[in-house]
Amino acid sequence: MTFEDHPELAEYEPLGERPLRGRTMTVATRVFVVVALAALVLPGVLLTVNIQSATAAYTCEVYARHYVRDAQGSAARFELTGPAGPGWQCYALNTEGDSTWVAPLGLIPSAPHELP
Repeated sequence: MTFEDHPELAEYEPLGERPLRGRTMTVATRVFVVVALAALVLPGVLLTVNIQSATAAYTCEVYARHYVRDAQGSAARFELTGPAGPGWQCYALNTEGDSTWVAPLGLIPSAPHELP
């Protein structure tokens, strides 16, 4: 690129090595960007977790009622090292509060369906 290609740059001289904005303005801008991104992402994450938790609880309740006849309740838990690998796990509860594993619900729980 030459000055003949862009004559508007022929007399351009940089102002120096001084930054355009001060340190305070740069830090304030970075803080604002982080807060703004958190405000955009956090509600979606919280809503997703809430919906998955409710779906897992409902599905686990149906499975516990169908597959463990004497269950007094059910509990759906997200476990990284569950009996069937990482994801939501369904447990049936008895009168003493002991839990019996019923079924894996997966990383993203779905509506109840027939288990193999």
